[in-house]
Amino acid sequence: MDYEAVIGLETHVQLKTKSKMWCGCANEFGAPPNTNVCPVCLGLPGVLPVANEEALRLTTLTGLLLNCSVPAFAKFDRKNYFYPDVPKNYQITQYDKPSTISGYVDFEFNGGISRVRIIRAHLEEDVGKNFHFERSSGVDFNRAGVPLLEIVSEPDLTSSDMAYEYLNALVSILRYGKVSDCDMEKGMVRCDVNVSVRPKGQKELGAKIEIKNMNSFSGARRALEYEIPRQIDVVKKGGKLSQETRRWDEFAGVTESMRSKEEAHDYRYFPEPDLMPFTPTEEWLAEVRQRLVELPLARKQRFMKTHQLPAPDAETFVYDIPLANYFEAAAKGSKNPKAVANWVINNLRARMTETQTLLDAVKIKPVDIQELIGLVESGKISTKIAQDVFGDMFSSGDSPARIVEQKGLAQVSDTGAIEKFCDEVIAANPKSAADFKAGKAAALNFLKGQVMKLSKGKANPNLVGEILEQKLR
Repeated sequence: MDYEAVIGLETHVQLKTKSKMWCGCANEFGAPPNTNVCPVCLGLPGVLPVANEEALRLTTLTGLLLNCSVPAFAKFDRKNYFYPDVPKNYQITQYDKPSTISGYVDFEFNGGISRVRIIRAHLEEDVGKNFHFERSSGVDFNRAGVPLLEIVSEPDLTSSDMAYEYLNALVSILRYGKVSDCDMEKGMVRCDVNVSVRPKGQKELGAKIEIKNMNSFSGARRALEYEIPRQIDVVKKGGKLSQETRRWDEFAGVTESMRSKEEAHDYRYFPEPDLMPFTPTEEWLAEVRQRLVELPLARKQRFMKTHQLPAPDAETFVYDIPLANYFEAAAKGSKNPKAVANWVINNLRARMTETQTLLDAVKIKPVDIQELIGLVESGKISTKIAQDVFGDMFSSGDSPARIVEQKGLAQVSDTGAIEKFCDEVIAANPKSAADFKAGKAAALNFLKGQVMKLSKGKANPNLVGEILEQKLR
């Protein structure tokens, strides 16, 4: 009997706010332990939370980016559990009335477009971080109370690779919307994996196994690559899978049982008594809608259709938002946007990497890229000279036309001048000339190269080839 995997993901994303969810403490990474804390985020008696309105906006914005509905009524709830990193012994979250519901994410997978439905994207608070030393443990509460968005998918994923591509697409959307920096090294994105297996064709789901706190998407993929065959092997051997929570051991490459999986009633959810329900007005929603942006997949498809870019070029721009914006400015009104893309990707980006220059510090104006291409296409300069001109543009910020004029780099298209270069080269290389006459076509390329060298790259290469062939007939 063949089995299939059924996968759902719960992705936790720290929102890009200046302060925490319920207090004015800084939302920042890297501060000394327990310095960005106050009585509110430490859960001391007598304190009251005040909701961060920007976090509410970013939650709604995320919902809109994920094609979710925004209910007219949402509320916060207490999720009760007792871990050392939960200072209040409960987490403020959203349970039965979340801020956004019923959306979807479209993404590229296996040569087509796949869709994963989103159950909800709800707002909650992050917890502290445990540290374990040789003989003791400690907790840093700097992260406690940071606004955290939990994005819960339907179990629409069927493989580890599909889950990996979905996660990358989701993060791209969140970065485009400036909802979060999604820096995984700083713990801004984590995901829990829910996976079960069942006989192919069966509608009923198998026992759900949760793998907690994946801190990298590649780790989630590797965990699934281990866990799916493990579950199938258990079932095929007549064993029974039970609902449980497991952890991924990155070094051993295995999942390990942690505990039986909790049910909702284990957390004793009840409405948060210190916070009013959230009822967004139409005016408030209109303000949030103004922050909507074009999604990464839509931008890639537009680049391919409007600018006739091949998929790899369009994808390069999708994953580098500032470079994509630069390209769009450079390609505006261009008759050859593909050439613009080539110069931006192969020349500008390479020079930025080589010199460790950020795009904000680049001196070349986008319009000058188009002007440089025009000089090449009009025959005023050769492609080789254009490379040199580009180097000067990168260093000085001058326009290409000004550099060509100042340095006398204009291409020589005067037939008489090129004939003289050709005569000198033929006289200096009689063997190559004889080889071409004898049918060795490669000899012409050598002679052409010598003419270009003699003219210091200024001779029009097309004219050089034509004149050499005429003289050697």
